[in-house]
Amino acid sequence: MRKPITDLIHHPYSPPAHFAAPQPGVYKASTVFFADVAAMRARDWRTKVGYTYGLHGTPTTFTLEERLATLEGGAECLLVPSGLAAISLVSFALLKAGDEVLIPDNAYGPNKALANGELANFGISHRLYDAMNPADLAAKLSDRTKLVWVEAAGSVTMEFPDLPALVGACRERGVITALDNTWGAGLAFAPFDFNGTGQGVDISVHALTKYPSGGGDVLMGSVVTRDERLHRALKLTHMRMGFGIGVGDVETVLRSLPSLALRYQAHDRGARELARWLEGRVEIAQVLHPALEGSPGHAHWLRLCGASDLAAGLFSVVFDARYGTEQVDRFCDRLALFRLGYSWGGPISLVVPYDIGLMRDAAVARWPHKGTLVRFSIGLEDVDDLRADLEQALAAL
Repeated sequence: MRKPITDLIHHPYSPPAHFAAPQPGVYKASTVFFADVAAMRARDWRTKVGYTYGLHGTPTTFTLEERLATLEGGAECLLVPSGLAAISLVSFALLKAGDEVLIPDNAYGPNKALANGELANFGISHRLYDAMNPADLAAKLSDRTKLVWVEAAGSVTMEFPDLPALVGACRERGVITALDNTWGAGLAFAPFDFNGTGQGVDISVHALTKYPSGGGDVLMGSVVTRDERLHRALKLTHMRMGFGIGVGDVETVLRSLPSLALRYQAHDRGARELARWLEGRVEIAQVLHPALEGSPGHAHWLRLCGASDLAAGLFSVVFDARYGTEQVDRFCDRLALFRLGYSWGGPISLVVPYDIGLMRDAAVARWPHKGTLVRFSIGLEDVDDLRADLEQALAAL
């Protein structure tokens, strides 16, 4: 007769199948059981026809991957621990010593830092290009160029590039394109099918940390593709690098996805209302928001996102040059509802001042403003309350 502790571990009871509820079940596993040795040897971790080990997927992670692939119009999805991990996975999977990657000068800063650090250490070179000048990208493509990153809108400075032109230049040379689609969130435009043309990027990476999570409490990224060959290359590197996701975080994102569109629209409405209001303030030299006329790349945004009329909840402002860095810092410190913090897409509005001179390569694209830049991420607070907070902080200038 077995001891009670053994029966607690090897209890014969299994709950009845076919339980259905609004949220998918949460399966936590590193070890996965097999019925017999033949099943163990026959199982292939590279497909979703079965389970082999926790790193290679559970019913919970497979569910999120499939929903994200549908959201972005792709066929396959891989989950990684952060948006930066998604960028790293693409670069490590597709580049080798002697190759070159091209990155827009206004890209997410850690992407450029990765190229300057680990990629350079592995013998992979990179060059920056002007995202607002497709001819500059086309001129820099070479036989060594194996990957080109694109981003819309540009990080912090919010320029919206001519994505079809940039991707078209790469397609003519047979170069793979990867998009940081965190801003668009799979809602503002279709990354794999620009305006129903059937043309788009090859890979879309997404920081699920932002809008899909929506709570400012999850770190996660995704890599979505349509091409099976690309997906297999990415999945092999994904396995070798040992990327794994906490299933509790997967559950959180799955729970948040149904409200993604509603939240995104609310962030967007609040951001546009406040951006337009700030356009009329004498303290502000320019408001940088793709949906506003006069913002760099507005016409490109209109062509690509006009059907959805969506533009996220981010915008930046350039203060009049008469206000120095210390004054702008005090403005940020005086804000009460806007909290100082990185990231975006959560319920709380955020503010960060930036020194663009330290973030841009003057040889690639000259930054035209002399004033200090501040980026706002608009949360889900009442817009009138946020406006009052901005007004009292501006008055202190």
